[in-house]
Amino acid sequence: MPGFNFMSQNSTIMEIAEKYKPLWALDSVSALLEWDMETYMPLGSSAQRGFALAQTQLIRQERMMQLVDLAARAEKLVGLNDFEKGFVRVLKRDLDYCMKVPPKLLEDIIRTATEGTVVWREARKNSDFSMFQPYLEKMVGLKRQEAEKLGYKGHPYNALMDRYEEGVTTNDVDKVFSPMAPALKGILDKVQSANKFPSTHPLEEIAYEETAMKRVNENVLKLMQMPEKTFRMDVSTHPFTTSMSIEDVRITTRYEGKDFKASLYSTVHESGHAIYDLQIDPSLDYTPLSKATSLGVHESQSRFWENFIGRSREFVKLVYPTLKANLPFVAPYGDDEVYRYVNSVKPSMIRVDADELTYNFHIMLRYELEKKLIGGEIEVSEAPSMWNDLMEKYLGVRPQNDAEGILQDVHWSGGLIGYFATYSLGNIIAGMFYNRIRKDMDLKATIAKGEFGKVKDWLKERIHRYGATYPPKDLQRKLFGEEYNPQSLINYLQEKYLA
Repeated sequence: MPGFNFMSQNSTIMEIAEKYKPLWALDSVSALLEWDMETYMPLGSSAQRGFALAQTQLIRQERMMQLVDLAARAEKLVGLNDFEKGFVRVLKRDLDYCMKVPPKLLEDIIRTATEGTVVWREARKNSDFSMFQPYLEKMVGLKRQEAEKLGYKGHPYNALMDRYEEGVTTNDVDKVFSPMAPALKGILDKVQSANKFPSTHPLEEIAYEETAMKRVNENVLKLMQMPEKTFRMDVSTHPFTTSMSIEDVRITTRYEGKDFKASLYSTVHESGHAIYDLQIDPSLDYTPLSKATSLGVHESQSRFWENFIGRSREFVKLVYPTLKANLPFVAPYGDDEVYRYVNSVKPSMIRVDADELTYNFHIMLRYELEKKLIGGEIEVSEAPSMWNDLMEKYLGVRPQNDAEGILQDVHWSGGLIGYFATYSLGNIIAGMFYNRIRKDMDLKATIAKGEFGKVKDWLKERIHRYGATYPPKDLQRKLFGEEYNPQSLINYLQEKYLA
């Protein structure tokens, strides 16, 4: 992909860029408030935090509206370079949302999300959907209103998905899931009958000390060459990544006391997200382009590091000495057995713990449920039973309680409806990256040597540095000549699990 000049000489673009800086600052403040809410905020302050977040976004919306005339002028400019075109496109999308979604609706969404997230935590802890149901009912109603205000073609769900994956519709996702579901089911059936990869492993039940696991994760961060001055890791109920700026990116992991791969791969996964944010070109800072182009592309980076690199035989062998040194119970198991443990295959209840083969079925379930909720085909009160039915349909297992069923994800409490499909799109793009990178380097040898700087440089050159300059479909066509093709992912899984 050819490089371009990130710095604009166009007077209109430069004027907008200068006026955008306070908006960037408000985004950074909101990100910090949200990060604190998930990590250190006292439980009793959710209402006040919701008010503060809502007011911050309302101030941002008001400031954004001051750019309407400048943005209209920028849309008429000709001869712009790729950066400038991307700048205008992303600005226009942002403005479009601010102009169409009334301040009262925006405030209601944010305050409901903040209060609902705290209630969700307690509901999940108590495995009681009835505690959370009123908040979800309110959020679904607000999101239906948001879709109507934004406008859409076809299904109202398209308006919400477009917020996270620009240009993607239910037709696009259906076209991807249609061939992928039977292909993955075929691989899963063969793997389960062959028993080459275990469905359960003794290491899943062995307890670990949190301080010891923390040392493992810190060593893995060093191995992945995560920067000490612009990156940090904390702990939260649900692992996530937050970017305050290109120079301040934070992740969280979790420690549940046993089955150490959950904590290890949460750390690797979120680090993959952070690498993207940290490698955006510094000249894009303070502009609308200083972020990932979409959540699907962002997820492709975390999945690429977690699965294609992190669950490879070479990576397991590389981290094995660290595991054995800090987790003594690993010693009786060789690196080959640890490789089988981290790649165990079993239809299970919890999405974040799902293996590579079953993960996308979890997403198909959520996608189908969200579509029906937003389309008004089902009510929120029906969602738990439909969830359980779809789990049985896709994975042959049925949740025994709400905590391992409908309450397991934080997303709906935060209003992230339309988000889930991007997880599978990310897996698909990661497969496309895996197929492409192996043409440029011996990936297995690179992983075995721990030369992750080479991988990071490759990703930076082709995707990270551009931020949001290119929309996700354009970015894929530039690099792969196609978009959202699941075949590379299917080929990878067949090669790994059936060869």
